[in-house]
Amino acid sequence: MLSKEGTGLIVIDIQGNLAHLVHESSTVIANCEKLIKGATILGLPIVWLEQIPAKLGPTVKSISRLLAGNIPIPKFTFDACAEPRFMQAIGEADKTSWLVCGIEAHICVYQTTLHLKQLNYDVELVCDCIASRNPKNKELAIRKLLSAGVTITGVEMCLYELVQDCRADEFKGILKLIK
Repeated sequence: MLSKEGTGLIVIDIQGNLAHLVHESSTVIANCEKLIKGATILGLPIVWLEQIPAKLGPTVKSISRLLAGNIPIPKFTFDACAEPRFMQAIGEADKTSWLVCGIEAHICVYQTTLHLKQLNYDVELVCDCIASRNPKNKELAIRKLLSAGVTITGVEMCLYELVQDCRADEFKGILKLIK
């Protein structure tokens, strides 16, 4: 079970034209917005990544506005774990569990998630908050990550798992996001 004390969120490369070219892009972006808002309500640390932003463009505005208190970590490698600033941010957050969202599912999301799992983090892929241009590539990434021991969740499922109790202070805020 996820706990808000032990969990953080990683937002991977929801940027530029690519963010609008992935399969069901508007739904994925909207779900990522809910996830980021929920993580903020719950006080989770958020690590924000951008793949070569000078070439691919910045994070989509609706997402970057939600992350205004954070600074994106630029990267060139598909696996963010090869980026020292990312690993420093993960270490400083001092969390054992990480939720992962972003694009593309079969490239940067896949490689980063797999590496985090290999580093013994509990990683949960938020399946309705990831995408690829071709939906078959998303399915392939999910299958491969499942076989590697990564847990699959959904935005609603993980937020309710994190809030745990309808009497919690954060419950009403999470409920508003999901309705």
